[in-house]
Amino acid sequence: MFTSVKNSMPMSVWYMLISALGFALMAACVKEVSGLGIPVLEIVAARAIVSGIISYADIKRKKISLWGHNKILLIARGTVGSFALMFVYYAVTTLPLAEATVLQYLHPVFTAVLALYFLKETIQRSTIACIVISLLGLFIIIQPNLVQPNLQLDSVVQYPWISIGAGVLGAFGSAVAYIIIKKLTKTDDSSVIIFYFPLVAFPISMIMLGSDFVMPSLAATGLLILVGIFTQVGQVGLTKALHSADANKATAYAYVQVLFSVFIGWAYFSEVPMATTIIGGGLIMVGALINVFWKR
Repeated sequence: MFTSVKNSMPMSVWYMLISALGFALMAACVKEVSGLGIPVLEIVAARAIVSGIISYADIKRKKISLWGHNKILLIARGTVGSFALMFVYYAVTTLPLAEATVLQYLHPVFTAVLALYFLKETIQRSTIACIVISLLGLFIIIQPNLVQPNLQLDSVVQYPWISIGAGVLGAFGSAVAYIIIKKLTKTDDSSVIIFYFPLVAFPISMIMLGSDFVMPSLAATGLLILVGIFTQVGQVGLTKALHSADANKATAYAYVQVLFSVFIGWAYFSEVPMATTIIGGGLIMVGALINVFWKR
């Protein structure tokens, strides 16, 4: 039965599901290690080290050029991805895991629009339906945080606008990075594309970190390593998905990470999701399933 279901779904879907799970676990580790006093920029640097080692080993295994072909776009991918990651990590460390992930997953909307103009991709009806339904789910989830504070409702939780803004900027930066990745898949191997992220992210994050470096404990070190490992899983799945499907189609599947994050937030961080989060997350999942199974 599992085999028949697997054979009925394109490989890009499976790659994005693996990517979503990897990124959800990564976000959970980021949230946990930040609670141990590790700054966001240091987490970015640590992730870059682990990801760089794994990517370097994979490139050597494939016996291909370490520096790739389209160096300008590769550097651009690394730069955009670095700043997008900083915004995403800040949102994850200052918001509940589910809400931070939902804000991050505005990126399929940005990706679809950017792909229309820069990649000349056609937005299919299934992708439009996914975006509309998912945005409705997004609005339902964040709506309690957008009501006027003078209402003084006990059930309303107000989050810092700087955290919400960071989540949106992280989503936009991720979308730009995905468009660049899509272009790079035509000229460079996925391992080289991934390698350029830590190559650029590490020096940028260390320069910006400056004297705020904190010596991590043994537990924090283990979590930082897990951040890098789960990131690699997410990156490999994402890059392979973009290689086998249109950018706006592939990234729309990634909405399932929201559900992973809701579960992890509830099971590990005791972040009980509100009814709006459950309803909105359900709509997001419906949108993703429509995008997967709607026949052209």
